Amino acid sequence: MDIRAAIAAERRELADLLDALSPEQWDAPSLCAGWRVREVAAHMSLGFRYSFPKIAAELLKARGSLHRMTDRCARKDAATLSPAALAAALRDNAHHPWTPPVGGFESALGHDVVHGLDIAVPLGLDRRVPEDRLRVLLAGITPRGAKFFGADLDGVALRADDLDWSYGTGTPLRGAAQDLLMVAFGRKLPPGRLHGEARSRFATA
Repeated sequence: MDIRAAIAAERRELADLLDALSPEQWDAPSLCAGWRVREVAAHMSLGFRYSFPKIAAELLKARGSLHRMTDRCARKDAATLSPAALAAALRDNAHHPWTPPVGGFESALGHDVVHGLDIAVPLGLDRRVPEDRLRVLLAGITPRGAKFFGADLDGVALRADDLDWSYGTGTPLRGAAQDLLMVAFGRKLPPGRLHGEARSRFATA
């Protein structure tokens, strides 16, 4: 798969999704704790809109905490940029070469896919990530990565219902592959999306 083409397609599709949201949906909670849809959208385009010196300055303001910096910038930008501008930032930068600090273009694809689902899942939107993109991200799941994202997968075996894919050993946790991807990225999902004895451990209240 052409990873750069997949990233560009993902960003264009997510821009279309954002353009179709109502004002109420823009203010709805996402799967990212404390962030509405608009904060997630603002965060997704931060790497395109901020120069390296600006990011360094924001990081300094946050006393070196990447988490504090991204949270502060997401809230500030969500308050000042319109929904149309946030959607356009994704579409206009579909081919932008930005990548996270670690992981290269595979991580950039994961960033877009997971945050797109952070928006779509709680809104009840039928966002289906293409299989070729999912397989790239599923193949990249590691114990170290799961720990980084705060996912406790100890004693749990992820088993996809819609793809021939599994990860880990232990009590089976079943669901759609893209939902299991979200679990590996530390997300809790609405009840009913996961199945197995451990499902409540990975479900929102």
